[in-house]
Amino acid sequence: MASESYKTAPETSTSWEKEEDRPPVAPPRQPPQSRASAAYFALVDVILRFLLFASALAAVLVMVTSKQTEIVPIPIYPFQAPASAKFNHSPAFIYFVAALSAVGFYSIITCLFSLFALLRPGSCPKVVSHFVIFDVLFLGIVAAATGTAGGVAYIGLKGNSHTGWRKICNIYGEFCRHIGASVAVSLIASILLALLVLFSISSLSKKIPR
Repeated sequence: MASESYKTAPETSTSWEKEEDRPPVAPPRQPPQSRASAAYFALVDVILRFLLFASALAAVLVMVTSKQTEIVPIPIYPFQAPASAKFNHSPAFIYFVAALSAVGFYSIITCLFSLFALLRPGSCPKVVSHFVIFDVLFLGIVAAATGTAGGVAYIGLKGNSHTGWRKICNIYGEFCRHIGASVAVSLIASILLALLVLFSISSLSKKIPR
């Protein structure tokens, strides 16, 4: 009986010992469909940003090369003198070049970030997710520059009889063609920025848990 009273109690392990013995829990894997969707959005983002850079660069180059010199009559009849038309003669066109240059610089930087995120998924998700804010900002800048330059170009094409502004495209035809082509390309840049905003919002919405 005495020997039975001195039986040892079963060994019990503490909670912290049990936690140490447990194998490490692997982080939840991202579903293959989700990874494919993220890769698709990253690829589309890279393509759109590269096209944005190309369109902004083309618009700037066409605008800055818009120069034409013609012989025009001067107030002292019947004398004539050469007169040049350049983009830097109009503040609207100067603002246009500055805005599209900023967009081109922004697009090439974000394109590199998006390409890095495509090659290494999850490497910089916070940086890429914040692009939508700057995309909206630059969309407004490009839209304003396009509208301003387009308004001045329309006056140069048609004139305004109410204010006495004469049209100049009948004299400086090549200059006006450069301006029109540059404004058209900047309109494409605006559309690309709008598509980037939509794709970014769609990509972010898929990351919200439901």
